Amino acid sequence: MSHNVIVAQSGGPSPVINSSLRGIIETCKMFPDQFGRIYGGWHGIEGVLKEELLDLSAQDEEEISLLRNTPAAGSIGTCRYKLKDSQVKDFQRLLEVFRTHDIGYFFYIGGNDSQHTAFRVSELAKNSGLDLIAVGVPKTIDNDLGDNEFTLIDHTPGYGSVARYWSHIIQNANEENMGSSPADPVLVIQAMGRKIGYIPAASRLADPERKIPLQIYLAESKVPVETLADNVNDQLKQDGRCIVVISEGFDAGNIGEVKDAFGHTSFGSSKASVFQTVVNYLNSKGLKAKGSARGQVMGTDQRHSAAYASIVDLDEAYRVGQKAVEIASKEENGWMATILREPGFIYNVKYDKVPLQKVALSERSFPEKWIAPSRFDVTDEFLDYVRPLIGEDWPSVPIINGRQRFSKFQMIFADKKLPDYLPQAYQKENI
Repeated sequence: MSHNVIVAQSGGPSPVINSSLRGIIETCKMFPDQFGRIYGGWHGIEGVLKEELLDLSAQDEEEISLLRNTPAAGSIGTCRYKLKDSQVKDFQRLLEVFRTHDIGYFFYIGGNDSQHTAFRVSELAKNSGLDLIAVGVPKTIDNDLGDNEFTLIDHTPGYGSVARYWSHIIQNANEENMGSSPADPVLVIQAMGRKIGYIPAASRLADPERKIPLQIYLAESKVPVETLADNVNDQLKQDGRCIVVISEGFDAGNIGEVKDAFGHTSFGSSKASVFQTVVNYLNSKGLKAKGSARGQVMGTDQRHSAAYASIVDLDEAYRVGQKAVEIASKEENGWMATILREPGFIYNVKYDKVPLQKVALSERSFPEKWIAPSRFDVTDEFLDYVRPLIGEDWPSVPIINGRQRFSKFQMIFADKKLPDYLPQAYQKENI
């Protein structure tokens, strides 16, 4: 007897998140005797709570196929809603929605907090006697999900694409800096990465032979801004110019932090920015070259650019979605599908499973051994790790009349059968 499916997404998007979604949808359809109607939680777990279930089984096959090269999370939406243990009403509501719509399988695509939600749903099913299988699907451009030994997951879908983005962006920035250095000798570029430095570290891929006057400051570098300025001036004395890639989580002093719904610093919403604080400091202290420092922050394009998606990343995101369905097909509850690297110098991975309890709220740091002794570079060992993830060629993004052709779902929702519900965190007594 088949049961229906809900798949949902949470947290920040990535260039390949919809490839995992496609992997889940297409693989579920291969087993109609086990997986019934497939629904998408409209804007993540919030949509499930509100009984807003987008009917994915009703979508055209062409639109499902186009998910491969559709970036971000516009297809079924995402959210930053965190299910806390104290939100008993939310958990009761989830049970009502699952039972009402005969949901037997729940797939949640996301990072640290999302895997915790998947774990809580799996435990809810066990403790309530609900016949439901919950499986997590990894996603985060930060690559901070898992353990520091890389035994739970080698890398997360989404990271290979953002690494590819930075490898190209810094090549472009170097061309500009070479030409404009008489007036603007220092270019400071801010990368995403609240606490973990995998994203700015990937900028070294633009110059593995270290010929560009490039300095990379991770949040973990722990370099005072005064030392950063001295390092930049030393580079100016040597090369006459310097490109600085700096993590948004670099400690540059008070920038008026704003927190998101998960409790993380939302740098894009904060009153100031790290790169501007550093630029201001460099210019106020004075440069050992004519001209001044200037800077820029790369925005959300680093996590939603279809053109910069890594083909390796796209394929792996799809396969890990397929693996999640395989886990569910064996009636195994409380697992996350994962990617593990095979030993050897030829890059190869296998798809496996790990307990959700082990990855829920996990946070992997950037290894200290991968930070260069100078504290403003990364080691060759890190480059060996990251290089295979960015692939070789450009993705094939469909173009019609000069515009990218993305998947466009019809807004067909399951009929609502329950009373309207406002997620508990938004209810007045919790505000």
